[in-house]
Amino acid sequence: MAKRSYPLSKVYGLLEPGPVVMVTTVRKGKANIMTLSWHTMMEFEPPVVGCVISNRNYTFDILKKTRECVMNIPTLELAEKVVAVGNSSGRKIDKFTVFGLTQAAASCVKAPLIAECSANLECRVIDMKMVAKYNFFILEVRKAWIDPARKDQPTIHHRGRGTFMVAGETLTLPSRMK
Repeated sequence: MAKRSYPLSKVYGLLEPGPVVMVTTVRKGKANIMTLSWHTMMEFEPPVVGCVISNRNYTFDILKKTRECVMNIPTLELAEKVVAVGNSSGRKIDKFTVFGLTQAAASCVKAPLIAECSANLECRVIDMKMVAKYNFFILEVRKAWIDPARKDQPTIHHRGRGTFMVAGETLTLPSRMK
């Protein structure tokens, strides 16, 4: 076996949990967008998602206070905007305006959907027990939207330090769940 030791600081890139998402929040009439890749499914029905948002991020305080957001799933065509959103702060700029993204009204939360994304998940925080120690929010998806024209488009997955993987090929294999 020709394996070698791997730096612990790079393990994240091996276990990357899913597509990069754009989290939208709103407080006092001001909408914000944050790029997020640290999330995981926790339950099927109702859908429950866990996500880590640094307490240094503008979104952290908004989500902690409002307890609601939208997880917007962008496709590959939005990759440059996704990175640009992630490299800027909503404390300083209006990201919707600067990056040419369109707000669409949600039905269950005040935070807006991003119209250009292939799917949107309206979420409410249902558990904050791990926020103080781990910055880990547990969200319940209350409403999900999908653009049928874009549902099979490739998504991007963060591998760390500005590196992304593109997902898009679908395999159908035998499953006990049919």
